[in-house]
Amino acid sequence: MIWKTLMLVTGSESPVVVVLSGSMEPGFYRGDILFLNMGKAPIRTGEIVVFNLDGRDIPIVHRVIKVHERKNGTHIDILTKGDNNYGDDRALYNKGQEWLHQNHIMGRAVGFLPSVGMVTIMMNDYPALKYVLIGVLGLLVLTNKEG
Repeated sequence: MIWKTLMLVTGSESPVVVVLSGSMEPGFYRGDILFLNMGKAPIRTGEIVVFNLDGRDIPIVHRVIKVHERKNGTHIDILTKGDNNYGDDRALYNKGQEWLHQNHIMGRAVGFLPSVGMVTIMMNDYPALKYVLIGVLGLLVLTNKEG
């Protein structure tokens, strides 16, 4: 229920994401949690956005470096780049894709918590850790004596 409310308030399908790589260093580090908001204003150069590419599950956090708007204002082309990457993101985009479009953008970064997402990264990097944590929590529940 809380997640759905956050989605409605922020206008983003994923109002909170974890930075998974070092491509945005030194601004954001691996494990930082970003808070997203879509907003109504058009995407502008310099903003940090989270986007998803067709056919891929993992969102990417990068800075907008170019925006091309059509005269009628109904369509925009967006080019992104990681602050710590040498070149723009065209190499990351799907084959034949030169630009991102509004439908690829999940939200804009409006705040962050440093390092809090490392737990998520650790559980993804070491799946056995997930089961150890669940086991320890289960054991604590079973051995907890109230009263």
